[in-house]
Amino acid sequence: MKSSEELRRQLRQIDHKGYKAYKVLEGEYEFGAYRLCIDHVQGDPFATPSRVRIVYKNQRNIPPELFAGERRRVAVEDALLRRLHRNLYSVVKGQRRGSGKSGMVTACRVGQEILERSAMHLTNQAVEARIEVGFPAFGRTIAAGELEELLFDVLPEVADRTFRLQPQLKRELETAAHLADDQQYIREELVRRGLAAFVADGAVLPRESGISQKKLEGAVPFESPESLAVTLEPPHRGALRGMGIRRGITVITGGGFHGKSTLLKALERGVYDHIAGDGREYVITDESAFKLRAEEGRSIHGVDISMFISNLPTKADTTNFTTENASGSTSQAANTVEALAAGSRVLLIDEDTSATNFMVRDMRMAQLVSDEKEPITPFIRRIRSLYRDLGVSTILVAGSSGDYLSVADIVLQMDCYRALDVTERAKALAQPLTEDAARQATWVRKRVGKKEIEKVRVHGWDSLSLDKSEIDLRYLEQVVDESQTAALGYVLQYVLQRLADGKKTAAELAAEAAAKIKREGILSMTPKNYGAGPSAAVRVQEILACLSRYRML
Repeated sequence: MKSSEELRRQLRQIDHKGYKAYKVLEGEYEFGAYRLCIDHVQGDPFATPSRVRIVYKNQRNIPPELFAGERRRVAVEDALLRRLHRNLYSVVKGQRRGSGKSGMVTACRVGQEILERSAMHLTNQAVEARIEVGFPAFGRTIAAGELEELLFDVLPEVADRTFRLQPQLKRELETAAHLADDQQYIREELVRRGLAAFVADGAVLPRESGISQKKLEGAVPFESPESLAVTLEPPHRGALRGMGIRRGITVITGGGFHGKSTLLKALERGVYDHIAGDGREYVITDESAFKLRAEEGRSIHGVDISMFISNLPTKADTTNFTTENASGSTSQAANTVEALAAGSRVLLIDEDTSATNFMVRDMRMAQLVSDEKEPITPFIRRIRSLYRDLGVSTILVAGSSGDYLSVADIVLQMDCYRALDVTERAKALAQPLTEDAARQATWVRKRVGKKEIEKVRVHGWDSLSLDKSEIDLRYLEQVVDESQTAALGYVLQYVLQRLADGKKTAAELAAEAAAKIKREGILSMTPKNYGAGPSAAVRVQEILACLSRYRML
């Protein structure tokens, strides 16, 4: 390892040279309280900024008890990353020091969710932050003086403000750790009490806008109907009353704009923990819950959708169904089967984003077109058996399809963002329906072979590409962060190059990759120079969904 003074000498030696001379700086340098690692230098001032790590020595700094256990560690890392953001903003203030991205210093952007991220990693020995630094230039000529100021003045101040334990930092980390304990307690109580989800009284579910996940100030706070209320005792928060959504079939209904989809949105993001003050920090959903929807045009590779679709006029084999351009019903059928194959115990559905003919079949239409002539067995005829035989619960928003009242265990009505239990009234209105038995869905015959992937690119949070093949993630609504998109790219690259052998199915590969992330962390999947960007933890459900949308599979 080199000294910081050696770095200073190298900088001065390459001043005013061509930009590529910056490459000589790659390496590790001792800065006293921390180690500076320059892992990758951008090739051009207009290219993606250089990859740099600050490895701050943690001996006798952040107490080990604050990050003991996975939940606490992830929460404390998240709090440190948010603090790093604030300090970078206050010290750097977006200043440019030359051409292109010169002088930019940024860290991984964070949302309202608490996710394990490659951008921050905490151990007993060190806290390691990954940042991006735009090495300064005028034109394509090195501006060493400006970089020297960044590396010797700005970064030391930011590192000290962020990582040196002071009373305020200790309070922030304690708050994060205690909230993580409470959220973990609630998740354990879901299992113990047979609940699919919990929504605390006082939770603020509406968001600021369609493009912001910050809470809407002045919104109506949630309050549980008395019949569904449970009181939990998180270790730090104390007594917490809220609505316990029991396993089984729950239908959420109500008029337009009264909060049905808002509640479902909160539940779909409840698979992740949220930061204090978000309004949804005590909205907790079974971690395996998956949001289903129709997705016209997606590719499907060897999926058994015969539970829902069979006897096609084209004679296509629906026990091993493949298409490059799925319809609304076949895509939703495949999405359902893939969720089951990934181990989802709760399905989340909004009729507004579903294929009507997949969800329900009108009684009069059934009389006109006999079952023998209709290839689609609607979801409503499988929903009870999915729970009874496979243990899979469903939470469904239904504003116009009254048939689902007949199969519901609980019916909630959202009225001006107030939740009402209208189960008894709904049962009185319901009509009996025919049910069909569900069976365990499997991937059949389709095996995934090895494939070399040279380049992973991320195009926002909703799209990535492996070499020249783009994967559309717009309809994976539980991918909430661009860092998760990057992680999915890295995971697919790892799966296709190192796990695929022509014998394992996509579901088996996704489970193997998810197990590795659980065991070794998201850093185990992140390349050293994280070329597509920092990564964040992803679930087996999203890994399988992403892999199945890869058209070159």
